[in-house]
Amino acid sequence: MPQISRFLGIVIYMYFNEHAPPHFHAQYNEYEASIEISTMGVMEGKLPSKVLGLVIEWATEHQAELLANWEMLKATGNYQKIKPLV
Repeated sequence: MPQISRFLGIVIYMYFNEHAPPHFHAQYNEYEASIEISTMGVMEGKLPSKVLGLVIEWATEHQAELLANWEMLKATGNYQKIKPLV
């Protein structure tokens, strides 16, 4: 499970050979959620509202990079780290 980014105690990752639609996982303490990249909607799980807001803010800034990582992981198994939220 490649860790794509980490900030403010939030870990962002993607799995190899994941199912569609393109999405990423965000984990914060005991909370975890899957976020669809194109809509920024929560597919599954739950995060505290403030944490979810930070994750969506970060993902919106890096949407193209997230999609590129999704495609790269599917095709080659490689990925690029993405800068954290600043």
